[in-house]
Amino acid sequence: MKTYTHWLFAIILLAIPCFLSAQETPNSRQARQMFDRTYNMVFGAQGCSLNYDVNLVGVYKARGSICYKGKKSKFVESRYVAWNDGVTHTLVDNRKKTVSIFDATSDKKDKYSSNFKFSPDDYTYSVENAEGGYLLTLKLKPGRKGMKIVKALIDKQTRVPINLRIKVALFWAHINITNFKSGNISDAIFKFPAKQYTSYKVIDKRGE
Repeated sequence: MKTYTHWLFAIILLAIPCFLSAQETPNSRQARQMFDRTYNMVFGAQGCSLNYDVNLVGVYKARGSICYKGKKSKFVESRYVAWNDGVTHTLVDNRKKTVSIFDATSDKKDKYSSNFKFSPDDYTYSVENAEGGYLLTLKLKPGRKGMKIVKALIDKQTRVPINLRIKVALFWAHINITNFKSGNISDAIFKFPAKQYTSYKVIDKRGE
């Protein structure tokens, strides 16, 4: 189940704001402030939507769209569609014609998530001018586990994300982001339309 494109974007920005350490420099404080602003645009109560184009070292490519609002989410690709209403995570596999239902908090809904662990305290932050925007660089601290490096390009004026580069082990994932919209996201988007998939096999994995 190659649904990790959702995590490639989500785990980069899904970080709870934390207190700044005494060792931080003015540059790292500025970088963290930019990071937090972008985080709030993506995962704030107002919600957001965006399109993504992901390339994992030329091995896996995918295009799709994502919507977020609090703990709720929805993503759409040609092969997969997933709804998370905060209680239930429903994954549709259009190739196998199956509907898999999970508890929203279950790690089993995406076996790739552990490969993209992200904890804000495990990284150092820096920012620099770059072509097309500001480049935020997050580097994993020695002795910590997770993604080695995260590079996020954000717009200089709006702070919306433009593209992401993520290093996991020896590999880089590249994600381009377009049509970013923050706010005016209806809760109805996150409700699974069961009537559209009555011909699909249902696999209920809640409680496992």
